[in-house]
Amino acid sequence: MPRLPRFKRSPDIPAFQLTDRDREILQHVHRHRFLRSDHLVALTTGSPQQVLRRLQRLYHHGYLERPRSQIDYYHKSGSRRIAYGLGNKGAAWLKRKLSLPFHQLDWKRKNHVGRVFLEHALLVSDIMVAVELACRNRNDVRLLTTDDLHLSKRREPFQWNVNIGQRHRCGVIPDKIFGFEIQGERCWYFLEADRATMPITRSDLIQTSFYRKLLAYEATWTQNIPRRVFAIHRFRVLTVTTNSERVQGMIAACQKLKQGRGLFLFTNTKTLQEQPDFFALHWQTHRQNEPVDLLA
Repeated sequence: MPRLPRFKRSPDIPAFQLTDRDREILQHVHRHRFLRSDHLVALTTGSPQQVLRRLQRLYHHGYLERPRSQIDYYHKSGSRRIAYGLGNKGAAWLKRKLSLPFHQLDWKRKNHVGRVFLEHALLVSDIMVAVELACRNRNDVRLLTTDDLHLSKRREPFQWNVNIGQRHRCGVIPDKIFGFEIQGERCWYFLEADRATMPITRSDLIQTSFYRKLLAYEATWTQNIPRRVFAIHRFRVLTVTTNSERVQGMIAACQKLKQGRGLFLFTNTKTLQEQPDFFALHWQTHRQNEPVDLLA
């Protein structure tokens, strides 16, 4: 078969029927919103070649989308792994077969996102795929999702408002909420995937900054919002950022908090990528040179 175009569907793709592996792929993409091919190879049963072949067919038959904001990478080097989102046919199949609560959406249009949004979403996926793979290798740890909260009113996205400072009202929307259950004990984590697109501190709390996020989570803790609103009794905030220098800047900002400093754990993307076991990561805290492990 001749080489197929990356971002234009080919009419010459052979007909096919969905397999169990295809269904698995569609469910992974739906759960994470955007995944690269290497994510899907790691998560899906079968050899890498088989998974890549199915991804190609799922895209060309309209079950998956390849966001076009990544095109520039291939014009420059052509070496990056392709990112995928759910296509209209994939969403229709999941709605029909699994009774998932999809609204009437044009998924091709929904996946028309900018590069900044896509890169942020893929960082979240990097982290959450690492979490899922680590849990697969542990019989004593169960991964919790927001479905395990059993809320009477489902909130999408999960968000809340707090007061910070004297007059500032601030919204909080974690990039992801997940948890671990070990021997019946649960701890939840609010994830912040930081790509250094905002300053760590600013002179005015009206403007966005990472320090403002810290204050918002501090207020979330002092006002007991997770317990009252989501029935979450224990939580911490995990931040994955771009480099070790920015981690140190975040730690310095965390040290300015009046209380709740122990809620916050920090690492960077290089450390995450180099450690194959998520549970073996050493997270930095507000106490310099005193890293902690999540399951310690």
